Amino acid sequence: MLKRTKELGLKSGEFYAKHIPIESPPEKLKAILALCKEYDVTPMGFGVVGFSKNHEANKKLFDFGKSIGVKYLSADPSMDSFDSLDKLCEEYKIAIAIHPHGPVGEGKRHRWWSAEQILKAVKDHHKLIGTCLDTGHLIRMATLGEKLDPAEQVKVMGDRNFALHLKDHDNKKDTDVPFGDPTGVLDVPAVLKALKAVKFAGHIAIEYEANADNPSPDMKKCVAFVKEAAAKIA
Repeated sequence: MLKRTKELGLKSGEFYAKHIPIESPPEKLKAILALCKEYDVTPMGFGVVGFSKNHEANKKLFDFGKSIGVKYLSADPSMDSFDSLDKLCEEYKIAIAIHPHGPVGEGKRHRWWSAEQILKAVKDHHKLIGTCLDTGHLIRMATLGEKLDPAEQVKVMGDRNFALHLKDHDNKKDTDVPFGDPTGVLDVPAVLKALKAVKFAGHIAIEYEANADNPSPDMKKCVAFVKEAAAKIA
């Protein structure tokens, strides 16, 4: 992963448990971080991880996040976790970025499926509890009759946007597509403009789950598309 990331000219990423196992002993974490430094790729976030009302279990995840130096944990918290997360965000100064997963099968939706749902739950909690919106999952909600505009969803969250999973999705074929593909629907410039409007200072992770054996050619297209779009609205 680090080799491919460096080849794309990227210097940061959101890691997850198959990149860095959460139960890794200190010496293994030290070796992994040394490898990251060798490839000049910095872990900015980690997830998606679950949180519950079990404060000690939550604390272990924050300890892990601190040990690898991330700014946020992309998260799927239970509704009874927020009192614990309020305390931990204050103590560690690591953001909780709630990640919407859209449709989950059998016509059902994930508990966090829109910015409105997330904001309603977090607005009275610690200022470091917000979102890592996923444009692909927001697009997928159209299959359940909910047409969500990713750019507007960013605006809804305002200063509680801490990260973003940027991807396009073809609902007919149920597959991710490179930015600019005619079968895609994501307006990347509009999303970037929305991020600029809310003074976003978080991390954008380009996420792509198609062509798993060799995603790099499509990822190269995505990176170039984002850079071009960003340059136009700078």
